[in-house]
Amino acid sequence: MRGGPAGNERLTSSTGLVLLVLLAVETLTTLALRRFLDVHLFLGLLLLPPVVLKLASTGWRFVRYYRRNEPYRLAGPPQPFLRMLAPLLVAATLVLFGTGVAMLVEGRGHGLLGRVHTLAFVAWGVLVGLHSLAYLTRVVRDGSADWRSHAAGVVAGARSRRALLIGSLLAGAVLALATYPTQQSFLRHRHDFGHDRKASRRSASSPSSRFVVRDSGVNG
Repeated sequence: MRGGPAGNERLTSSTGLVLLVLLAVETLTTLALRRFLDVHLFLGLLLLPPVVLKLASTGWRFVRYYRRNEPYRLAGPPQPFLRMLAPLLVAATLVLFGTGVAMLVEGRGHGLLGRVHTLAFVAWGVLVGLHSLAYLTRVVRDGSADWRSHAAGVVAGARSRRALLIGSLLAGAVLALATYPTQQSFLRHRHDFGHDRKASRRSASSPSSRFVVRDSGVNG
């Protein structure tokens, strides 16, 4: 990667800054998920390529550091707490997005996958909150450096890093638009499933159904 550790840091920070905004919107949709489920699905798919880019960028630094690449060794490792947090955050991210995609492919948003997705979201929320607090100053400081014409400290590879980030967002938009019919099918299934459950509850609690149950007990 051009620019060495400094370039890697800028790519990680700029991707993190974009993800911070998009993930904040994605999290807000969960406050009224029934109303904004369509936005939640679309954004979740759009986020996939930028999330992969962020994992690739941090993974690159991890590999270079532990393979004893001199510039990365001199840059130093993350803080011990953040090093322990990183594998948990990666695992939670993979489970969260993996179960989300699996539910969309399966066409259902309930059952085991739905429960795992919800639990993964809670765990991910805690972990990403800690991660964001630890790196917020660095992300705000370095996240837009490659996009400012007068940013202090020119680092080689700025054009490539901008292209990677823009490319990941475009790939996410293409993915979300290409799967739009699948998203709509998923939403229809959720609506029909919820309607059927409500109808079943109303039927079970209606006076006529209770009479039938009591009558069948007497006749038996």
